[in-house]
Amino acid sequence: MALSTIWWLIAGGLVATELLTGTFYLLMLSLGAAAAALAAHIDMSLTWQMVVGAAVGGLAVTAWHMRQTRRHEKTEASKNTDIHLDVGESVQVNEWDSAGFALVKHRGAQWTALPAPGQTPTAGAHRIVEMVGNRLVLEKI
Repeated sequence: MALSTIWWLIAGGLVATELLTGTFYLLMLSLGAAAAALAAHIDMSLTWQMVVGAAVGGLAVTAWHMRQTRRHEKTEASKNTDIHLDVGESVQVNEWDSAGFALVKHRGAQWTALPAPGQTPTAGAHRIVEMVGNRLVLEKI
């Protein structure tokens, strides 16, 4: 069996495993195996195939990790949609009380809501921009 065939089988196995686990990192490693297969097709030695595969796979994993880290650093936890699935959803505010709070129905339950900083409490459609404890912070749509 040719070395390129073995590299392609490794790449396919990594893709299949990635589909089962849901981690994107294995897909990046499969890019390295595919690069090693291409190196085998141009008759590089086994040593160089491994170097090419490790370099491409390692760089892809590093680039993906840096992208993910940068993406999560930008958003604080109370506004992060990966943590609070309600952020970005719409709610209807019928009225605000004198203290600046409102009761809104969201996902079948009553929630206490407050306006986002700089927002004037007015009735109507609002978007959830943040969750502070068990309170929704809303901005007018």
